[in-house]
Amino acid sequence: MQTLLSITVPHLLTGLVAALGVAGLVATLLPLIRATAWWIRIFDFPRLQIVGVMAVVLPAALLLDFWHWQDYPWLGRGLVLALGAAIVYQFVRILPYTPLMRKQVGDSSVDSSRGHVSLLMMNVLQYNKQGARALQVIREADPDIIMAVETDQWWLDQLRPLQQTHPYTCHEPLDNTYGLLFFSRLPLIGCRIKYLLDDDVPSLHTRVQMPDGTKLHVYGLHPKPPAPQESKTSTKRDAELLLVGKEIDRKDEPTIVFGDMNDVAWSHTSELFRRISGLMDPRVGRGLLPTFHAEYRLLRWPLDHVFVSPHFKVDDMQRLPYVGSDHFPIFIKLSYEPRDKHEQEANLEEADESDHVEALEKIKEGFEEEVEEEREEAKAEPVRNVTRVRPNRSLWL
Repeated sequence: MQTLLSITVPHLLTGLVAALGVAGLVATLLPLIRATAWWIRIFDFPRLQIVGVMAVVLPAALLLDFWHWQDYPWLGRGLVLALGAAIVYQFVRILPYTPLMRKQVGDSSVDSSRGHVSLLMMNVLQYNKQGARALQVIREADPDIIMAVETDQWWLDQLRPLQQTHPYTCHEPLDNTYGLLFFSRLPLIGCRIKYLLDDDVPSLHTRVQMPDGTKLHVYGLHPKPPAPQESKTSTKRDAELLLVGKEIDRKDEPTIVFGDMNDVAWSHTSELFRRISGLMDPRVGRGLLPTFHAEYRLLRWPLDHVFVSPHFKVDDMQRLPYVGSDHFPIFIKLSYEPRDKHEQEANLEEADESDHVEALEKIKEGFEEEVEEEREEAKAEPVRNVTRVRPNRSLWL
């Protein structure tokens, strides 16, 4: 029995380490495929967790002498080298979103609050009933602009007291986990709820007037994630982001895009969106600020984002306390500093012709997928109390 154990335990450990190593390599390689299937795109998210697993597996492989495997030394050495390369690659992908790198959006140099605007983004989790807790966190942060998603009529009733201090509103409460509430202390100009692709996924498009009269373009988004219970591909999520990116590309005005993007900052689509739109990510050089999953400390990544044009700098950015949701709220205070716009433009990621071609192709695929889904559903659109503003599909199909 002792002899059996002495043979079995080392073999079991070796097999476990090898299996975890191969799994880490597969999880690293799959996102390199540009396919939109949910089971591929899901590996865009846990890069930090994948690094953590491989950082344990690699020294374990060395301790178990994979480098000199008796039967297959070339295989052991290949696994060790591949693990080292994968760790470096994953780290490089995450590195820009750490304080080790230069900030893409500079720190505020304006003391007066007159030129500042603050925003709070909160995914409340529709079935969460801790409305009082969420309201308290919002009031303590005291932002100028508030967007809450996954909000139905119950959540509108819970957050309605905000209208006392934030009288400018633009709401679309829904019971399908894609409702949207928008409160502003600053005047809104031409606020519209649009359904860009999905018939049941709204987005917000408005201009906001600052106290000095400056008008900002603000977009609030919450596209569907690539997940089997939501969307089998990332096609429409990607298309919605890029539709907004293409719209912004035609402007040279102060712009903010924020929301639960159901994507991570380091994904190919997020980076393509930044290049196409000419917007910047305040997380770069500041930290990950993971907002999801609020209840699992070791399984968290940044899904809630704020992207800004070079007109802005950052005064404060933080993740707010738990509100009973699977997301933490995120808060940012920006200073409007157009005099430094050209200096900050040096930090922009430039789009080339292939980026624009890819964006148009992704948008076209998004509309095609929605048309196909509508045909399959063969159901009448539900009646809503809002005019649905859609792009002209003939431009893309």
